[in-house]
Amino acid sequence: MTNAASLVDIAARHPADTDGFVRVSVDEATWIAASEAAAASEHDLLALWADGTDVRMALADVSSRLRVIITLPTRNGAYPSVGRVHAPAIRLERAMRDLHGTTPEGLPDGRAWLDHGAWPAPPRGRGPGAVAASHAYAFLPVEGEGLHQIPVGPVHAGIIEPGHFRFTANGEVVVRLEERLGYVHKGIEALCVGADLARAGRIVSRISGDSTVAYAYAFALAVEAALGWTPPPRAVLLRGVMAELERLSHHVNDVGAICNDASVVAIQARCMLLREDILRTASQCFGHRLMMDRIVPGGLACDLAPDAAASIVDLLARVERGFAEVVRIYDDMPSLADRVVTTGIVAPALARRFAAGGYVGRASGRTFDARAAFPYAPYSAVTFAVPRREAGDVDARVWIRIEEIAASRAIVRQLLDAMREGPVMAPPPPMKPCEAAALVEAFRGDLFLSLRLDESGHVARLHARDASWFQWPLLEAAIEGNIVADFPLCNKSFNCSYSGHDS
Repeated sequence: MTNAASLVDIAARHPADTDGFVRVSVDEATWIAASEAAAASEHDLLALWADGTDVRMALADVSSRLRVIITLPTRNGAYPSVGRVHAPAIRLERAMRDLHGTTPEGLPDGRAWLDHGAWPAPPRGRGPGAVAASHAYAFLPVEGEGLHQIPVGPVHAGIIEPGHFRFTANGEVVVRLEERLGYVHKGIEALCVGADLARAGRIVSRISGDSTVAYAYAFALAVEAALGWTPPPRAVLLRGVMAELERLSHHVNDVGAICNDASVVAIQARCMLLREDILRTASQCFGHRLMMDRIVPGGLACDLAPDAAASIVDLLARVERGFAEVVRIYDDMPSLADRVVTTGIVAPALARRFAAGGYVGRASGRTFDARAAFPYAPYSAVTFAVPRREAGDVDARVWIRIEEIAASRAIVRQLLDAMREGPVMAPPPPMKPCEAAALVEAFRGDLFLSLRLDESGHVARLHARDASWFQWPLLEAAIEGNIVADFPLCNKSFNCSYSGHDS
């Protein structure tokens, strides 16, 4: 790291906190050096957020198993932009400026991001760096002979969340895609400030409903690390079961939806039936189809229903049999292969630069999985392989899901084999001012959450970063050179969260 210590050097001088993160305050020179090192792929950018008069950046060095959060005091809200040298930070900094009025000096994109021009002026809580947003959004100019634009959204022809896509095409070939997001901004972080743990947990669990288990998991881990709150062993194992059932349901559904966008509706029908089976079993075992509000700080809000373990084992057998037929059809249909192979390629170098997680990153050569890279209970006690492919196309993203479905089934079986009777909730420790962070693996990739608690145990600050923040920009790159009609296929193979991104 230029003119500053590397993450390894920083960690050597500053021991990790109970959450596994090293925390250190830095000067601007070190902040800039850390930004440049992330741009050079010497380490990964995990998150970037404002906290009072400070800005914070979470970084990871997977090879050294290091996670560091550096804090920089701002100059009346101003600080050296990370996005100036590291493109994945640009949208994060635009959002920070909209929400907190920070001034990222040198940021190459001065447009508002979450503020669509409908917020009060000046918006409450925004500082001197806030800029006036407009209903009219200045899309980047494109010049060239024979080009035309196709606006899509924000309202779509289906029951999906809003987002605007501006295509520039030459005939049917896409030469540029630019996204306009932020339509599902809910003010999650502001809603959490001052909330007690129960209310904050419910809010966090609804940041992105398809990852409700993963968000609740991250929130619980952060609270427990901050307070020294140890959940019972049975609760730890059941958390893993819920997380893998959530992963199974969405991976199965995604495979079907991708095939549907390639007009193979028979595969989607099979996958929908399998997903419904998973959701019904989850409801039978945990009292809720999505297992929402079941993971709480200190353990679980409910125990596994009687005979539910046997029901889950039976489910896994049904999924294995049913999905094997899906894979056989997928792998034996030349017309489907023609649609997905070499379509929507994300180059490995680009995936590495954006530290893309989940199936997007693993289909493009990355092997990062938070469950393996920075193991948290119960994943430190189970064995599983992290799949990896190099092609980076729609087909590779499908095969990553297929392999992860097999891995999740095996993980659930290991967890059930280790299950023992016992309590699922530990009594809370005394409240105190504290902070912690957590990094968990949701079905679409790594999910980061940081929080601070005040002396009464209420949330003083909370920041959550969905994997979609680093995946949406890659979709723009993936569609270039493909035909417009292949966008739904590419988009579904990413399956980024609007709500998780906009939060």
